[in-house]
Amino acid sequence: MGPRTPHPLHPHPPPAEPTCLVGLSGGARGMKLSAITLDCADPLALAAFYQQATGLDLHPKSNAEFASLGSEGDISIGFQRVDDYRAPSWPDQEVPQQLHCCFRVADLAEAEARLVELGAGRPEYQPNAGRWRVLTDPAGHPFCIVGG
Repeated sequence: MGPRTPHPLHPHPPPAEPTCLVGLSGGARGMKLSAITLDCADPLALAAFYQQATGLDLHPKSNAEFASLGSEGDISIGFQRVDDYRAPSWPDQEVPQQLHCCFRVADLAEAEARLVELGAGRPEYQPNAGRWRVLTDPAGHPFCIVGG
């Protein structure tokens, strides 16, 4: 994989590993989380899944290399294309997950059914299915939905 270059939606060159991007704009210690960026093979396809799941807006400059979802003043979710992307293999750690997002939902069963219909996977292993569900997005990243 060659060096990564800056993208108009991502002002600094992304690091070699998946990461949370932190903006220096307030918060208890001078930092406020501004974006989470996921590696994937197809940024626009993965952005479409999360757009349908969250209702966040697709940034108009999103493209096949980098896509971003967000709304004014909220955290954004970025998706960056990576050559030879390998999906995390949760729950085993052959390919570690490196991070996961959690989304609060009003009704676990309803949210799970909707997300599976959109293309999410549901791993057999569920560590606490009564309180949260672990799902995987279409690129294989684990994420949780939390009731309440």
